[in-house]
Formats: sequence, C-alpha cells, structure tokens
Amino acid sequence: MTAATRPVTMMLTMRDLIALTKPRITLMVLVTAAGGMWLAPGSLDLLAMTIMLVTTGMVVGAANALNCYLERDSDRLMARTANRPLPDGRLAPVWALLLGVGMGMLSVPVLWLAVNPMTGFLGLIALLSYVAIYTPMKQWTPTALFVGAIPGALPPLMGWTAVRGTIEAPGLVLFGVLFFWQIPHFIAISIFRQDEYERAGLKVLPSVRGLESAKVQAVVYSFAVWAVSLLLVPYGLAGLLYLSTAVVAGALFFGESLRGFWAPDVQAWAKKLFVASLIYLTVIFAALILDAL
Repeated sequence: MTAATRPVTMMLTMRDLIALTKPRITLMVLVTAAGGMWLAPGSLDLLAMTIMLVTTGMVVGAANALNCYLERDSDRLMARTANRPLPDGRLAPVWALLLGVGMGMLSVPVLWLAVNPMTGFLGLIALLSYVAIYTPMKQWTPTALFVGAIPGALPPLMGWTAVRGTIEAPGLVLFGVLFFWQIPHFIAISIFRQDEYERAGLKVLPSVRGLESAKVQAVVYSFAVWAVSLLLVPYGLAGLLYLSTAVVAGALFFGESLRGFWAPDVQAWAKKLFVASLIYLTVIFAALILDAL
C-alpha cells in the first residue's frame, strides 16, 4: 500500500477531490439527463430543473468516488488509472469514502423529495448497482459489463421521469439507446487495454471468453443500439432530421464493428471502434436536440 502524501496546497486537495468524481464522465451523464428532460412532454420550473441536474451530478460523483475507493489497489496496476489521487498516494482512501458516502446520502433524498419519488428511486438504483454490484463484480465475471450498463443508461430515463413523474415507453427507449451503446463502447476499451485489465485482475470479455466472442458481441449490440435508436421516431420524439442521421450514423457504427472480423490489426481496430462509438452518440444526440428544436 502506498502511504498518502500530504497535499501541498488546498487548491491541489480540491483538484484531487474533484478528480475522484470523474468530472468528464459526470458531465456526459448530465448531458444525457438534460436530454431526457428536454424530450419529455411537459416542463419543469428552473429551480426543479437545477435541483435535478445538481443532485444527479452528485449521485454520479458519489458513485465514482466510491468506485475509486473500492478499486484503489487495482487502479495502481493500470497505466490509465495509476495517476489517480488514491493509487498515486496524493490522498488517503478515507477522503474518497467520506466524499462518496456524503454526496450519496445528501443527493438521493433531495432528488426524491424535491423532484419526485420515481426519479429519486432511479437515482438510488443507479448508485447502488454501480457501487455494490458492478464494481466488485468486475473481479470475477465479464458479465459485470451488462450490469454496469444499467446505471450508465439510467440518467436520460431519470430526466424523463423528472418531468413526467413515471416510467413510460419513450423514456425506456432513451434508456435502451444508452444501455446498448455502452456494450460495444466498453468492449472496444477491453480489447485495446486487455493487458492492463488482466494485470489488475479484472475479468473482461476478450480475456475470459476470447477475442472472437468479444467481436461478435460488439456487432450484436452495435446493431441493437442502431435499431433501438430508430424507435424514437414512431414515439414522436424525433422527425426526419433525426431519422436520416440515426440511420446513417448507425450504419457507419455497425459497419465499423463488423470490420473487426477482418481487420489486420485488432488493437488499431478497437481504438477506431471506441472513437466511432463516441462520435456516434454525440451525433445522434445532437440530431435529436436539433430535431426537437
């Protein structure tokens, strides 16, 4: 175990505390939650909308901080995570524990009472499934990927329920888009970072079930997200602009996943699939928002 070093300044301490919440991931989650609110029929007043976004960000930040606490030893064994505040020894682990528990205990009740019970309940599911199920599950089965996709897909549904107060089919379609998208996205990461995951003792698809199985699942779920994304049109959440964009972007993403079967350099292909997944999600959400305008 690496002993935590004393922070040089308060500003450095704050920077490391913020890093525990994984701000880039949190920001992306907030964009999808805001998208769910934007698309849901009805409206929230500015105060309720602000509370929804702030508390959802706190739920995500709490989950990430507790993930950092639980995975501090395995993080030390991977190049991409070794410089995080806990494995690098810049903060004592108790900081992450207190931050995660504190934010979680504050945000979920506020979300429940100030927005509505359904949204608070979904926030609780997201927090518990990520911390108590997904994080430890990664140590013994690659099926953790599918469990981890649930909290990752809940924010747009939470945005929907924040406005509507209940779970409805269009909100579930938004959930499905994020759920299915995460599978090929993280399969790509698990392929080009396979050695790191194995060194850290984390079970990922290419290591446990083989590279070909990982490729097949990337293809299956890239097709699934393509198909589910088109359901937003018959539910009235999008029109021709979104439909044409989703068809083309989905076809390109699906085509990139198929290319893995004959790509000469699998590592290079996995990195391209990862980038393609980010471009795909950005493009279809931008088209969805523009279409709604």
